[in-house]
Amino acid sequence: MRAVRSVLIKFYHQPVMLEEVLEGLNVKPEGVYVDCTLGGAGHSEAILKKFTGTELGVHLVALDQDPAALEEAKIRLAPYQERAVLVRANFSALAEVLEQLGIKEIDGVLFDLGTSSYQLDNPARGFSYQHDAALDMRMDPEQVLTARDLVNNLPEQELEKIIKAFGEERWASRIAAFICEGRKAQSIETTGQLVGIIKKAIPAGARRQGPHPAKRTFQALRIAVNRELEILESSLQNAVQALKPGGRICVISFHSLEDRIVKDLYRRLASSCTCPREFPVCVCGGRKILKIITPRPLVPSAAEAEGNPRARSAKLRIAEKI
Repeated sequence: MRAVRSVLIKFYHQPVMLEEVLEGLNVKPEGVYVDCTLGGAGHSEAILKKFTGTELGVHLVALDQDPAALEEAKIRLAPYQERAVLVRANFSALAEVLEQLGIKEIDGVLFDLGTSSYQLDNPARGFSYQHDAALDMRMDPEQVLTARDLVNNLPEQELEKIIKAFGEERWASRIAAFICEGRKAQSIETTGQLVGIIKKAIPAGARRQGPHPAKRTFQALRIAVNRELEILESSLQNAVQALKPGGRICVISFHSLEDRIVKDLYRRLASSCTCPREFPVCVCGGRKILKIITPRPLVPSAAEAEGNPRARSAKLRIAEKI
């Protein structure tokens, strides 16, 4: 196996749809806001800056499971340290974090889903199909399970299921079969090895069109390793539960699987009845919890998409607690 050079990458994040997020959160003086995906702290810094120079500052709780993100954020948010609490935690632990901090209600919450630019650009993290590196993909580097474990140990049918469901990859069956055949000769240790196998699995004609041939498979493995979709809906529900009346939730997603979960949850919580349509009368006793602010998701402007290509697929959905 070719040695992978260690590369020092500065934690960098260009916040997506920053102005839309600030407007969507409806940031107010003395409000308490939660950034569930701190990353490079771009959104968090803008929230804290909103009322800089006034006596009534915004208070922020920010979560991230990546210690590198937290260390960089401490530096970036140092001017606001009296109003910011940074917590190493997955956003699935939001309810527990707020309870530990003695916070009963919040004014707004942000989820900026997916990986950060730092995680993608740092070869050592193993997220990118553009760099040859150890096959890792853990957002929390202390987590045990890695992409290498999945690729080398899962049965072919399980691999196919993950690649098809989480990557929406039409060639999932062939890719899973080629992976299982390839690992018989030698274990798959690097992203470069995996990319090579994927390219062999996808017919040449299909590789000439669309995104990089490994994009969907890498997305699928990343989602599986970090349980991203598994924890998303319950985490969003916990966030809505924590909002005070009039509080806002903003969610930025980057692929259809995430967006579908957000959209469906908003719709359910914005409906007063969850009974099947064939029921003549309501028996569930449900009530509306949310008001949807964005019937259609907001997307980046043409200028932002051109300046930040990674923002192109972003969708922002906003709702307000009733």
